[in-house]
Amino acid sequence: MKLKLINVLFIFLGIGNVAVSQDDLMDLLGSDEPTTNYTYATFKTTRVINAQSVENPAKGVLLFLIQHRFGRLNSGAYELFGLDQATLRLGFEYGITERLAIGIGRSTYQKTFDGFVKYKVLQQSTGLKNMPITLTYIATADIISLKWEDYTDPVRNNYFSSRVSYTHQLLLARKFNKSLSLQLMPTVVHKNLVKYENDKNNIYSLGLGGRYKITNRTSINAEYFYVFPDQVHSDIDNSLSIGFDIETGGHVFQLVFTNSKAMFDRGFITETQGKWGLGDIYFGFNISRVFTLRKPESFKK
Repeated sequence: MKLKLINVLFIFLGIGNVAVSQDDLMDLLGSDEPTTNYTYATFKTTRVINAQSVENPAKGVLLFLIQHRFGRLNSGAYELFGLDQATLRLGFEYGITERLAIGIGRSTYQKTFDGFVKYKVLQQSTGLKNMPITLTYIATADIISLKWEDYTDPVRNNYFSSRVSYTHQLLLARKFNKSLSLQLMPTVVHKNLVKYENDKNNIYSLGLGGRYKITNRTSINAEYFYVFPDQVHSDIDNSLSIGFDIETGGHVFQLVFTNSKAMFDRGFITETQGKWGLGDIYFGFNISRVFTLRKPESFKK
């Protein structure tokens, strides 16, 4: 009797092993099914240089961004070629989901507060889902907090709404290979209050940005915004910026050369007065550092 029970037990275990082996075989056969391969790191951080890129902080990740610009290089030796002057923006960006992010910032330029909502509508991918581009939408509002006498005529009837401007952007980007990424940025800026009578409240522009990867940790970036004619004062020039990115572990360091003093959308798109040909170039840097505030579900115990 004991011998029969042992034989039955071995048979049962053998059937179990066969069943497990069949499951493993089915898993192997199923691995050939089509999958979607998403494209990542189109840009190394959430900024091309001044402009936003299609990248967001990951879900549960807080990004701290320091943007710093010295004065104009052509300011001469007395100003140490701009190093005696500084414009600064501090910002925080947070990934609510893998597609949705929010951010706030404060600039010394016009003592401006800005905030934005950023949503990744489409993500470049191949395989089961073939999507040739990444598409991101950004809505931004900024508030000038200068005293009225430093901003506009203090005698007139001034309202809080006069301090506010809005920006809407579509970012269309494609990573062509491991080295080259390009991004197109159709943009509209709305100003509740304009400086000159002939200025438009709605200002339309088109931006182009790009990144070329040199090594695994370095790249050259560039961006240009073309403001369509007859919308802003003749003193305003188009924004052109060139940068060099260095990734150093937990943060990305960007060296920047630009003709734009401001570092938020309304400022550098519609109020750039520097001219590259005259040496009105601001040297500076961006530093971004990430902090994981909430662990991904896959890492939770």
